[in-house]
Amino acid sequence: MKKYMICAAAVVAAFSTYTHAGSAIQLTGKPVIKPAPLVSITSHDAFFNNLKKHCGKAYEGKVIVDNQDNGSFSDKKLVMHVRKCSDTELQIPFHVGDDSSRTWIITKTGSGLSLKHDHRMANGEYDASTMYGGHTIDAGWGNAQSFPADQYSKELFVRQGIPQSNNNIWQIFIYPKKYTYRLIRQGREFEVDFDLSNPVTPPAAPWGYQD
Repeated sequence: MKKYMICAAAVVAAFSTYTHAGSAIQLTGKPVIKPAPLVSITSHDAFFNNLKKHCGKAYEGKVIVDNQDNGSFSDKKLVMHVRKCSDTELQIPFHVGDDSSRTWIITKTGSGLSLKHDHRMANGEYDASTMYGGHTIDAGWGNAQSFPADQYSKELFVRQGIPQSNNNIWQIFIYPKKYTYRLIRQGREFEVDFDLSNPVTPPAAPWGYQD
């Protein structure tokens, strides 16, 4: 009987750890409790970090292409401000003259990168057209990413009577001396470039936010 008890103890000791899906799982001690990881790929991380290193800085830009110019950007000072940064989200207000209604939000989602346009009224309330944007569908590059319109945006555009915008693709390019925001679809192109070699005084918080 004593012999059998010794053998049983040896078996328990031998299997105090075992392998599950290639990883050793400890059967003793306190369990590890932590959230699910936010996964990402190298090119998305590089792009995100290339933007993040400008956090706190603001830059002036100019419209390079606008094939449907309605005067919204003409002769106005254009300033982008990499205002707030975390490990998963970048908030970049885009000031057009005295209009501080626009904030670009770039987010790591675990399935890629999201670009959203947070539009506000002057009193801080949400604009009827807000949080439209797109999501990456491929690896892109460390200095360039494309964001085809997501489903929320497509349904919003249909409700607003502009279904042609369902084909929107937003693109962002980040190089050592230039940041480019671009919108393209069939028959539509808009591009504004910002000079990263010459920082300007950061503006006040955009509408709906506070410093």
